[in-house]
Amino acid sequence: TAIGMGVAQLLAKHRNQLNGRVKLVFQPAEEALGGALAMINDGVLDSPKPAAAFGLHLWSRLPLNQVVVQSGPLWAAADGFTITVQGKGGHGAMPHETIDATLVASQIVVALQSIVARNVSPVDTAVVSVGTLQSGVAANVISAEAVLTGTVRSFSPAVQELVFRRIEEIANGVCQTFGATCQVEIRLGCPATINAAAGAELMQGVASQVVPAEQIAQIDPMMVGEDMAEFLNRAPGCFVLVGASDGDTDELNSPHHNPTFDFDERMLPTGVALLAGAAVAYLGG
Repeated sequence: TAIGMGVAQLLAKHRNQLNGRVKLVFQPAEEALGGALAMINDGVLDSPKPAAAFGLHLWSRLPLNQVVVQSGPLWAAADGFTITVQGKGGHGAMPHETIDATLVASQIVVALQSIVARNVSPVDTAVVSVGTLQSGVAANVISAEAVLTGTVRSFSPAVQELVFRRIEEIANGVCQTFGATCQVEIRLGCPATINAAAGAELMQGVASQVVPAEQIAQIDPMMVGEDMAEFLNRAPGCFVLVGASDGDTDELNSPHHNPTFDFDERMLPTGVALLAGAAVAYLGG
C-alpha cells in the first residue's frame, strides 16, 4: 500500500508525461486467498481494459534493493487437493475385521511421490507435497476415515493436468487395492506467474535507471505462488522482486510467512521508482 500510494503521488505530479491512463490496484487477500480474481470478477480490469500490468513483491532474502527482472516463468501455479479415505473401523485387536483408513492413506502419501519421479518429464518441473494427514481418535481403534491435504506446484497447464489426473488415479487405485473408497477434491489456486518478454524488457530498462547494473539480477524460477498471475494472464506485463534485507539482523533475513519476518523500509523508494517508471515508459513519457 505504501508503494502504491507513492506511485500515485509521483504520477499525479507528472501527468503531462503520460499519454494514457494508469490504474492503481490495491489488492486485498493476495496469493491463495484469491483477491486478484475477486477484483477482476468485480470489474477492476474493465472500462478501460489495461494493455499491460506491472507489479512487484519485496523479498526479504535478497540483498537490499537488488531487483530481479526476467522474462518467462517467475513463480509457479499453486493448487491444492484433499483426499478423504473411507474404510471400516474397528478394534485394534481385530484388524482382520477392518479396512484401515490410516494405512490406506499412508500408502497414498507414498505413492503420490512417484508422480514427479516417474510421470513428469525430467525436463519439466513439478512439486507434490502432502502437508496434513488426519486420522483416528484413539490408540486402540482402527480408524474408518482419513483425510490428507496437499499442494501441487507447476509451471505449465499440461504438467498441472497430468499431476491432477495421476492424483485421482493413484488415490482410487490404492483404495481399490485395500477395499476402501475415497473422494478426491482438486482446488485451483494461483496460476503460474509468467512475465511477457516485452514487459520484462521494458522493466529491465526502467530498473537500469533506478539501481546500478550490478543490482539487477535473474534467479531460477521458484515454486511459490502469487495471484498477480491473474492480472498478467489478462494484461501481459512484468512482475519483479525487490530485495528488502540488509543482512545485518536475522529478522531481516527471515522468510515471508514467518513470525520473525521484517523488511528494510529503504526498499520502498526503489519500489515506487520502478512502478512509476514502468508507467511512464509504457505510456511513452
